[in-house]
Amino acid sequence: MGGVLGMIRRILIGATLLLSACSSGTEEAPLQLQVFNSTRDLIRARISSGQEVERPPLRRSDLDPLEGSYLEASIERRDILAYLFVNVDLDDDYPGRLRVWRTDDNVTLTMRNGVLVSTRGLGDDLLSSRVQVSGTRPGPSSGGEHVQYIRTAEYDSLQMSFACELVDLGPETIVIVERKHATRHLQQRCTGPSGEFVNDYWADSGAGLIWQSRQWAGPGIGYMRFRRLTNQ
Repeated sequence: MGGVLGMIRRILIGATLLLSACSSGTEEAPLQLQVFNSTRDLIRARISSGQEVERPPLRRSDLDPLEGSYLEASIERRDILAYLFVNVDLDDDYPGRLRVWRTDDNVTLTMRNGVLVSTRGLGDDLLSSRVQVSGTRPGPSSGGEHVQYIRTAEYDSLQMSFACELVDLGPETIVIVERKHATRHLQQRCTGPSGEFVNDYWADSGAGLIWQSRQWAGPGIGYMRFRRLTNQ
């Protein structure tokens, strides 16, 4: 998964990510993000030379000049980190609002009220999901059925159904790149014939967004972590 913000990432796995075009948007990464190109080039040079690569820390001073909303995403089992910008916002016939996040190499993540509902370009993609959300409230609105459709190696769709309960773990202040956010920690606990998973959301109802989450994206991808870096 590539990264907007100069594609800051660490690639220590042998697999090659498959890219696919899934979004109808054509927006380009903002020009302000070119400030991170020197960091990207340094990491690439160290990878090609076989040097140990350390991921540079992100600072609030890096983010303050940027306009727009940006998302940090990582895949736990692959040690891949990327930064995404908003590609398009969509309304459909279901509750909530869809937002498509994109990297500058066209990997996309689609969320409904901050809940991950699809991925493209990661391999073993989450093709779509049915989740319980309502209106503009961030995160899942309640327990109930959570259905995922996963791309298989044969490019078929595998349906995985789970029964979930939503637990409010109470208020929690989190820190994202030197900035504090007052949130409520929501935990979605899901079980089904194929296994179980737990999703965590740190929701800010006042701002109408999820500042941070850890979400299951299916057996191929595993858990992904997300942090909202800016909200403009």
